[in-house]
Amino acid sequence: MAVLVDDPRWPAHGRLWAHLVSDSSLDELHAFALANGVPARAFDRDHYDVPEELVPKLLAAGAEHVGGKELVRRLIASGLRVPARDRR
Repeated sequence: MAVLVDDPRWPAHGRLWAHLVSDSSLDELHAFALANGVPARAFDRDHYDVPEELVPKLLAAGAEHVGGKELVRRLIASGLRVPARDRR
């Protein structure tokens, strides 16, 4: 069981954003996010969008840094991935 964060590469609202996911449980993901000040509104079906400046705190709290492709691979393998077609 691990909480994963990728590189902040997604521009929006004048900053870069990363993704925070769990490779095993949404409960684990929500608990980790809450404990580290990630607002609930940042949750998007299977991940949290987190600003670049929060990434060092998440890593210090135990999140595992992975590349974007690895993050998606592990999210799919967990069964937690919500496909784009289901995001309507």
